[in-house]
Amino acid sequence: MLLRSMLFALGSWSSLLLIGPLGMLTWPLSFNTRFRVISQWARFNVWWLEKTCNVHYEVIGRENLPAGNAIVLCKHQSTWETLVLQQILPPQVWLLKRELLWVPVFGWALALLEPIAIDRGAGRKAVRQLIKQGQRKLDQGRWVVIYPEGTRTAPGQRGRYALGGAILAEHSGYPVVPIAHNAGEFWPRRAFIKRPGTIKLVIGPVIETAGRKAQDINAEVEAWIEGQMAQITAPVFLSAAQ
Repeated sequence: MLLRSMLFALGSWSSLLLIGPLGMLTWPLSFNTRFRVISQWARFNVWWLEKTCNVHYEVIGRENLPAGNAIVLCKHQSTWETLVLQQILPPQVWLLKRELLWVPVFGWALALLEPIAIDRGAGRKAVRQLIKQGQRKLDQGRWVVIYPEGTRTAPGQRGRYALGGAILAEHSGYPVVPIAHNAGEFWPRRAFIKRPGTIKLVIGPVIETAGRKAQDINAEVEAWIEGQMAQITAPVFLSAAQ
């Protein structure tokens, strides 16, 4: 597993050095074109992970994806979900801390995908930034992906579900799509070694938000995601968390 993980890392960083500069050349083009080009790095990494580390995945509930764009609130356990959602969902933007845009090559290419970049230490101002930028992105027809726990959690654990994504849903009226997965069992947070197996990613039914309060939306999202996590998480991780 160590050798396979080293091979994956080599290919991942090498591909970034190739696709990063290429992606930056797309700056005069449309957002959808930029997204198609730059997201090839994510697609390559998902494919390369399968070939080198034997990490596969299955998607359950594709039929739940609405015809129009929506706000995705997703479980956050790994780097994997940030990659695979780029090939499962239509062109999208992500809520992230603005410091990521300052990372050479990676951050510069990321900036061309017009993420919702906020100052996470700004308190209420950060929420206003999310609402303003998120509403604009949604009205432009883009999907918005948010990880309500904010940081990656270990398998069997849950973080605090922040209200930001639900507040955006309350103000915009756009529907929410909840997503659960167990990627942390195979690509753990802050871990170099990847474990072989099949990740399960479950797309939940659309949650309508028009006329609802953020607290109610957030509670429904958390209940659905954590309910699914109890079903797809390996028993060994559930036992360790108790």
